[in-house]
Amino acid sequence: MNTEKTRCLIIGSGPAGYTAAIYAGRANLSPVLYEGIIPGGQLTTTSEIDNFPGFPEGIDGFSLMENMKKQAVRFGADVRLGIVTHADLSVYPFRITIDEEKLIEAESLIIATGATAKYLGLKDEQKYKGLGVSACAVCDGFFYRKKTVAVVGGGDSACEEASYLSNLAEKVYLLVRKPDLRASKVMKDEVMNIPNVEILFEHEATGLYGKDAVEGVHVVKRKGHADEERYDLPVDGFFLAIGHTPNSGVFSSYLDTDEAGYIKLAEAGTAKTKISGVFAAGDVADPTYRQAITAAASGCKAALDAEHFLKTSSI
Repeated sequence: MNTEKTRCLIIGSGPAGYTAAIYAGRANLSPVLYEGIIPGGQLTTTSEIDNFPGFPEGIDGFSLMENMKKQAVRFGADVRLGIVTHADLSVYPFRITIDEEKLIEAESLIIATGATAKYLGLKDEQKYKGLGVSACAVCDGFFYRKKTVAVVGGGDSACEEASYLSNLAEKVYLLVRKPDLRASKVMKDEVMNIPNVEILFEHEATGLYGKDAVEGVHVVKRKGHADEERYDLPVDGFFLAIGHTPNSGVFSSYLDTDEAGYIKLAEAGTAKTKISGVFAAGDVADPTYRQAITAAASGCKAALDAEHFLKTSSI
């Protein structure tokens, strides 16, 4: 197996990874970045971003990520295709295997592998992704002002998404598979008292329809019961709020994670993990905000922390 040494290895792209590469490059760390399963991250599938500072007319996600990548390369980052297939953080330098064929020995490691939104598994979700299907109300809710949307889920995240969208959309349907909400009492009380939010208990989405974009959702009420009912619900947007899966698996045996798998940071306000020299940035360590701007900020922190570590470490 080919072996290579680097001072700073960044795993994952997107706003966190590319920003870390920009800062690490400017610090003359000659960072190596592997882009992961989706080069550029989830934002490359977003049609338009209106809330990233510096783009008053908005910018599509693919272009924003390409700009970040070019900026990282400009400052000396070595950006490559590849995914991590094995990691050994018990030794130093850290040993990271890429695509089962290349071994990287890294003096510092920045994990920016992101989190993957959970989907229902309907084939229509992929068909209409970016055309009415979204897993982020804060990202895409703006495009549904004065329109009708559906949110799927019954937990705190779904209630928060429905509440947020209620300030933009004319009508919000909350599709809940069970006969009650599993959200906290505070969130239950809030969403149940919003006039333009209608909670449809014991409802499941079975598909979507529309010519060029989402025009509605196929639903089934009380599935499997004698009074089962199937009908079409006209909506302009379909929001998934059934959770995210952080892409931390290959590192989880070495780092502390919460019950959902998000990497825990060892010191508030930093990107430090429990292992000196290993840093986490972006959605893989953020179960709360999951925004491009916060991911970029954490990528900056990770690179600055890595630079400081390399200057001062006695490992």
